[in-house]
Amino acid sequence: MQKRSMGGDTETAFSELAAIGCEFYSRGWVLGTSGNFSAVLSREPLRLAITASGVHKGTLDPASILEIDATGKVIYGSGKPSAETLLHLTIVRLLGAGAVLHTHSVWSNILSGIHRARGAFEITGHEMLKGLQGVTTHEHRESVAIVDNSQDMNSLASVVEELLKRQDSAHGFLIAHHGLYTWGSDLAEARRHVEIFEYLFEVTGRLELAKVV
Repeated sequence: MQKRSMGGDTETAFSELAAIGCEFYSRGWVLGTSGNFSAVLSREPLRLAITASGVHKGTLDPASILEIDATGKVIYGSGKPSAETLLHLTIVRLLGAGAVLHTHSVWSNILSGIHRARGAFEITGHEMLKGLQGVTTHEHRESVAIVDNSQDMNSLASVVEELLKRQDSAHGFLIAHHGLYTWGSDLAEARRHVEIFEYLFEVTGRLELAKVV
């Protein structure tokens, strides 16, 4: 692992990722050590800032962020990258995303369980859909795909890759009983997508559970 001084852009990205982690923890979207976040530092060569594995998100700080290359190798920082680094790299490579954020909220877990057998569910009719990049009307139908969880990251990355090739206009997907993956052209857009999805998940979940009771 190469030790070097961080440049201004890298230092800013590390600080912003740490702040996002603490904010998401306070909102109940990443509890304990759950969730992981990344931001592209450069394209040529590809460099990502990404959260280290096993770090409590409520105490995340810039020292908990690593810089990795296109293979997931750590080139700056202490610790090992998230076990799901390959998913981040897959999303960045296929979609050209500038940031990838992964949360573990209660509502995403509930909805992924309810709709797991179908493999997806749709959200429509909500004004908040317009917070998703490129969406201009509440009549938009956002299809949220659900993929089965796996501890085999190579296998899971292959599934995600095939999904994104079929649905390259998607704004996010769920891993069953696990959480949301969403992304954006930069951290600000990806953060907004998390907020929009988490709102929509809670509204959808509450409405669906109300029908049950």
